[in-house]
Amino acid sequence: MNANGISVFYGANAPKAAIAEVRPPVGSWVATARFEIIRPLRLLDLSALNSVTQHGSIFDQGFTRRLEFAVFLRTLSQRMTRPIMPDDEAFDYLATQAIADFLATENDPPLDGIIFPSSQAQAGDGALNFVLFHKSASVESVELPAGTNVEARSDGLADDEWETEYVVTEEVTPPEKAPSKTSEFLSEHETRGPRFSAPEPTLRIDLQSVRVHLVRGVELDTKEHGVRRWRWEKAGDDDIPF
Repeated sequence: MNANGISVFYGANAPKAAIAEVRPPVGSWVATARFEIIRPLRLLDLSALNSVTQHGSIFDQGFTRRLEFAVFLRTLSQRMTRPIMPDDEAFDYLATQAIADFLATENDPPLDGIIFPSSQAQAGDGALNFVLFHKSASVESVELPAGTNVEARSDGLADDEWETEYVVTEEVTPPEKAPSKTSEFLSEHETRGPRFSAPEPTLRIDLQSVRVHLVRGVELDTKEHGVRRWRWEKAGDDDIPF
């Protein structure tokens, strides 16, 4: 849904769906977290477009145009939600990126993002994906005391053996020794014209919900089709198989 260099927020309504969408190989690690929506959003549910219909008379001059529009909306939903092979992403995503950019900038009323069924999850499990456009993809900053030193590690020593353990440590400086929140550079230059204004935050991360998943295997849900073979003896140019 986004061109190179334009950031958006991709999410899902369940951790399993989010993991499936990044297509991780076996042996890789995937981090997930819960994000809270902190302001009202207007999202387009693409799955609703599949039920768009038009009723009218063929003698109505505007009916044909409305019918074509309904067919276009159903096709749009299918086009924007179908899975794309990795080698084809650079070309096949151009159309969906253009449509997403139009919805983000030109649609009336303005839209903040799109909801669509996950193409990587099993059908019928209710897995949904969410895309928040660039203007609505800002995550609220995590407030830390001035001078805080944050460190992270991914292993630890237990019973004289190293084991996987994810730990984040925040080393807080005593208030009397903490530096000012405003750096010397900002205080010197903040009066030289307007500063960049970041978008209003839309999401807040729940730090207690962060999980790291080791991908130990991939489940496949397949539908099997047989292959029929035909052979006939060609007697003339007009012969065809039955």
